[in-house]
Amino acid sequence: MEATCPTKVGAGRSEGANEWPANTRAKRAIQHSRVSGVTSESTKPQDADAGNLRPSDAPVLGPRPVFRPHVDHSFTRAFGRPSGVTGSFTPTASRGTPSPDLQVRPPDPILAEAFGRQEGDTESLQRDPNASTGPDETPEPPDPWRDPNAGAQLGPPALEKPVEHVSPPAPKLTAREVLFGSRVKPKALAILAAVALVIGLLGGLLGRLTAEVGGDLTSRKVALQQVDASGDEPHTQVAKVAEAVLPAVVSIQVTLGDNAAGGSGVVIDGAGYIVTNNHVISMAATDKTGEAKIQVLFSDGTKAPGKIVGRDTKTDLAVLKVDVANLKVAQLGKSADVEVGEEVIAMGSPLGLNKTVTSGIVSALHRPVRLSGEGTDTDAVIDAVQTDAAINPGNSGGPLLDDEGRVIGINSAIRSQSGGSVGLGFAIPIDTVSKVAQALIRDGVMKHPDFGVNASTVVNDMTSGAKVENVKANSPAQRAGIVEGDIITKVGDREVTNADELVVAYQSQPIDATVNVQLVREGRFVDVPITLTSD
Repeated sequence: MEATCPTKVGAGRSEGANEWPANTRAKRAIQHSRVSGVTSESTKPQDADAGNLRPSDAPVLGPRPVFRPHVDHSFTRAFGRPSGVTGSFTPTASRGTPSPDLQVRPPDPILAEAFGRQEGDTESLQRDPNASTGPDETPEPPDPWRDPNAGAQLGPPALEKPVEHVSPPAPKLTAREVLFGSRVKPKALAILAAVALVIGLLGGLLGRLTAEVGGDLTSRKVALQQVDASGDEPHTQVAKVAEAVLPAVVSIQVTLGDNAAGGSGVVIDGAGYIVTNNHVISMAATDKTGEAKIQVLFSDGTKAPGKIVGRDTKTDLAVLKVDVANLKVAQLGKSADVEVGEEVIAMGSPLGLNKTVTSGIVSALHRPVRLSGEGTDTDAVIDAVQTDAAINPGNSGGPLLDDEGRVIGINSAIRSQSGGSVGLGFAIPIDTVSKVAQALIRDGVMKHPDFGVNASTVVNDMTSGAKVENVKANSPAQRAGIVEGDIITKVGDREVTNADELVVAYQSQPIDATVNVQLVREGRFVDVPITLTSD
């Protein structure tokens, strides 16, 4: 079986005959190609079958035609080899001697005109190094304003710059020559003298006026008068309170070796009892070596050693006693009389500056504030009086007074990002101070009601309060049936919105009192009566 397929050569593409793989046992393959009008037929069955991996329908491309562009004869004459030369370079007979076949032809007229020397010019582009050198004599360019054949160029203006006239040097005249040498006219001398006289008169007049003005700025006849306001105008209320209470305010200094602490206090009884904060004297109270010393400094400069009568870490209060006679005692007020917005005065020794007085107002009441920190065993939550009177470290233990000079609180803490006063000071209410100080003076200790739970603050969409985290065994809370997970919202008549308010709420109750506790358990409000016991 034979098959014949034409092959067209054109645009670099061809179509070939179909090919059969070796396993079909094809005996022959016929290929026709037509190149430049010539048709050829070849039959090579063995070559087509052996090792052929091309598919049967793959086209067969014919060879590309060789394209030789036409070369112009003028290019051949200009750039081709000379006749008789077959190599790449023209051979030379010897070094430095041109080949006899090399012909030196005159340059092309166009190139000679463009790059050749001008007519009559013999100077070479490279100077002879052995030639004598001299100054270059460059001829002046022609003047385009006067030479009509000169080319256009930039140059100086047409008008010449006038020559500046310089007077010949002459000797200077002396004063003798001017006055007596008849070198200056008498009339000119008279005018000069008149001008000098006028200038002198004006200078004298100006000096006189200046001297008179300067004399008005200072005078020995003026005597400043001061007005004595002690009898005409009364002192301000703050001044009256400061004058009355400062003798009852003391500065407390605690030392233990190289360590020192300081604070303030106020005399509450003529027998020498002074109330202050527990964290002021806790370093001395916890000392086991007996080397700690407490010094009490009064406003008149008197110093006396202080002894600890008792202290209460749950209210951050302590009572000291000094052996000093004729003490000024501060008056104690009542917490029920304190109102938000009333004027108050803070006294103490902030930053070690004793007898310092600041004033402000009561900015809030019943503010739960937790008192604790490094270097003290105080762990208290107080129902604080908030004030914007400036309070700083060292004011601790000092009194907060109303406008009548009554003590309404003991300054104990500030809230600040920097550690300085920012108008947020807190004082322990005077009712708590009075109750704790009385107990410490009588018994040396202070008992508090115990609730028996540890709680955390919880706030959600349903309610806010103190969530019970754990209940102490055999505590009032366990006996009342309070369990973990209960959210306490009220103790007695006081609302509880966080864990600190829970502490304040049950500590304000009497020991052995039975109070109603309202809590949320599994989404329902439950009232639980609880009997508080002593801690």
